[in-house]
Amino acid sequence: REASRIVPPDETLLLLASANVDKAVTGFPLERRLNLMVRFAESRPTFSVAVCSHGRFVDKAEAIRSHYPAGTRLTFIVGFDTLVRLFDPKYYADRDASLSALFGASEFIAANRAPDPPGAVTAFLARPDVVPYAYRIRVIQLPPEIAAISATEVRARLARGEPISDLVPLEIQSLMIGTEGREG
Repeated sequence: REASRIVPPDETLLLLASANVDKAVTGFPLERRLNLMVRFAESRPTFSVAVCSHGRFVDKAEAIRSHYPAGTRLTFIVGFDTLVRLFDPKYYADRDASLSALFGASEFIAANRAPDPPGAVTAFLARPDVVPYAYRIRVIQLPPEIAAISATEVRARLARGEPISDLVPLEIQSLMIGTEGREG
């Protein structure tokens, strides 16, 4: 909701990446994750769901663009941890060329994530290797209780049989909790 105040969307695309650049898919299998995303989007007429086989945002942007009219503006909403990975040179043969292509056609909204302090995103944007792209990155500051929400915490609570109602939307809670209160 906060991101939509900054850049009001015509459509919000929930994108499930079947591959990530540097972490394995853990927890729910991809099919179940997709079902959760579809259920969440069902009651939101401006929401769509897609699956993408690309891990890097430059490749995701190219894949997404092929399904939209020319001139469609893409704004990715990411957490600070993802923003840091986006700039890691290990993911690119030519980092500057890839980032120039990505930021030439897209922009980002980055939110703080616990345990990093709220100003960590702004400090990151001041790094010399990030400054050339910082004008295409907007920052939102989430309250601590929202910044602390993570899939890891949801998985841990499910494994312990603890409630997740304060971490996930109501419409998907029943799909996440098995009959014994665990992931399944």
